[in-house]
Amino acid sequence: MATHSGKTPRPAAIETVEPIGKRVLLRKDEDRKQTKTGIHLPDKIEIPTLTGRIVAVSAQVSRDDDYPIKRYDRVLFNPKHAIPVDFEGDNRLFVVPVEDIVAVFRREADE
Repeated sequence: MATHSGKTPRPAAIETVEPIGKRVLLRKDEDRKQTKTGIHLPDKIEIPTLTGRIVAVSAQVSRDDDYPIKRYDRVLFNPKHAIPVDFEGDNRLFVVPVEDIVAVFRREADE
């Protein structure tokens, strides 16, 4: 398909990433450059972060009651099998097998 200027159109930008199988897409939290007590760390030293927010859940995971994970959940994950998704400039998106999600952070409901 050609445009009026005679140039061929560029491919459309990727708008979504949908995990397939027993996987989730998450955005890893930024590594901390400061300790909990407020001590600032040098640029070369960071505390590695193994937490993130769920961006998308595959259809297979969302139908499985064994995995109570949903979009926007904050999770603790094992990064060993995490696959980076080069979709954003800061590259904090990862596709992670659901088996590598080791905990979900939840707030207690007010009673």
